[in-house]
Amino acid sequence: MIQEPDHVNPTARIVAALLFRSKATVLQMRRAAREFSINEAKQAPCGDRLIGHPIIAESRTPLRTTDDDQETLFVSGKIQNLRVAIRKLNGVEVRAGDVFSFWKQLGRTSRRKGYVPGRELREGCLILTIGGGLCQLPNALYDAALQADLQIVERHAHSRVVPGSLAEIGRDATVFWNYVDLRFKSTHAFRIEAELTSDELIVRFRGEVGARSSLRRSTTPAVRHDNVNNCFTCEAQDCFRHIGPTPSRSYAGRTAYLVDEYWPEFDRYIAATKLAVDLLCIPVDGNRFGKVNYRWTTEGFETVKQNRLFVFQRSINSRRLASHGATRQRALLAANENLAQRYAAQLDYDVTHITTMQQFLPYLWRDGHLGGRTFDVLMTSLPLAILQSRLDKAVAMHPESTTLNDFRADRRIIEMETEALRHARTIITPHSEIAALYPYKSVLLDWCIPNQHVKRATCAGPTTNLVFPATTVGRKGAYELRAALRNLDVQITVNGPILEDTNFWDGFRIERTAPGVDWLSDATVVVLPAVVEHQPRRLLEAVARGVPVIASKACGLGRMEGVVEIDSGDIESLRYEIENVLLRSVQDERARLAR
Repeated sequence: MIQEPDHVNPTARIVAALLFRSKATVLQMRRAAREFSINEAKQAPCGDRLIGHPIIAESRTPLRTTDDDQETLFVSGKIQNLRVAIRKLNGVEVRAGDVFSFWKQLGRTSRRKGYVPGRELREGCLILTIGGGLCQLPNALYDAALQADLQIVERHAHSRVVPGSLAEIGRDATVFWNYVDLRFKSTHAFRIEAELTSDELIVRFRGEVGARSSLRRSTTPAVRHDNVNNCFTCEAQDCFRHIGPTPSRSYAGRTAYLVDEYWPEFDRYIAATKLAVDLLCIPVDGNRFGKVNYRWTTEGFETVKQNRLFVFQRSINSRRLASHGATRQRALLAANENLAQRYAAQLDYDVTHITTMQQFLPYLWRDGHLGGRTFDVLMTSLPLAILQSRLDKAVAMHPESTTLNDFRADRRIIEMETEALRHARTIITPHSEIAALYPYKSVLLDWCIPNQHVKRATCAGPTTNLVFPATTVGRKGAYELRAALRNLDVQITVNGPILEDTNFWDGFRIERTAPGVDWLSDATVVVLPAVVEHQPRRLLEAVARGVPVIASKACGLGRMEGVVEIDSGDIESLRYEIENVLLRSVQDERARLAR
């Protein structure tokens, strides 16, 4: 451990720091004047011309090198600064002969740009400064530049070696705005890609194979391993930079829960897993403001952040749209992106884990907010790639449908969600079909069966009333149900409007459920052979009331008592199960009347 002499007092340390700042300012002004006159390096633009080229260099470095909780105070700030910085680097394409400059690309670090206090090596100690910790990025860039045989124009080694860094093998590059820079160039164009996983910084260069600089790779001898102090290991308690004791929360990190409309299954899960220090981000406190669709449990969180203005705006926009259709779906995606960005702005840098609803996932991933963090996903629907593939198959089966092909998400959103789901730590859902897609990392929750106090009416005589508890659209299995019911003497009760052809149910005995009427009062069976069904609330109501349910596996109920599952599109099995239920119902009713 490096200790300062007893005679060095806090005033002397302040004077030394002021002297350092004065020298740095002079050097910064000198570099700025030189840049103005020479203009050697320019900010490189992002592009996609080289996106398909081979990887010519890759550098991977760990984000954390110790499990010490105290180090988390330094490391969490560093990771947040890396999140902000790589947005300026990822996708940058440098033309042949141009000089890449780290500071030209990033600009000066400041709180306004999203940078926070992170660890910086200064005068032999790790201290907290705005933008601190960014040196891991130029370290990785320098390492990749050496691998790719690029020409190093400017590079400065660290004065001390931080354990676990590339400085241990002499592949480090320190930076200090703006006069200590990292610069390199190539005789051929190259692309920089940078990303954060939950535990690594990855920097890749793409370019033409075999078209590297003709210069020989520069080599740097390994540097000795030095002891580096920080505010927890240094015994100089009277140093003006000493931060003193900090609440334990800042060391251990915390979880942020990002949710939207209420799901009782997820509310129960969050209540069982949250800690008192955690953060809950919600649209609005539904319990306080009487919004049953946002009635999340808010007790027990250190911080609850609301977005009331967003809820107001979304409500107004929703009233202007039709209840179904492509326009509404696009509006929902735009609203999800808007709320995701609001939530991201509310994340403190000490949030080390995120549990997010699925609809925010593509945008959090795209903007880098999940980098350097672990994250779980509350799955509310099939992954977009699978969902749209399934709908495409349904369109091929029923090309006459007016609803099956009315919307598809943008390809880029699908790609982002797919990549994010691949990196997610855990998939959490009550939907059995979705959970089965991720057998090694899913948590299958129990569906919440609603409390039902309404008794079913006793019908006079045998009844064969089949309830289709959905709007008549292709994705709910309307075509399959219609085919299965051909030539069956059955009364069909339809919940919701008929959005397919207005003559869709011609030839069948159809009733529409009137508003305010108990839709299960005389139901013999509830049938939903859906192609897609993510939130089968009406089926759960039927189960709670003891009404038999026939549902496709796409409804996600699994082996629930009172439910018969069939494969989506299996019309023969659907008809067989319907006939069985109707026959049992008639037999039971006759037996009851005979008693």
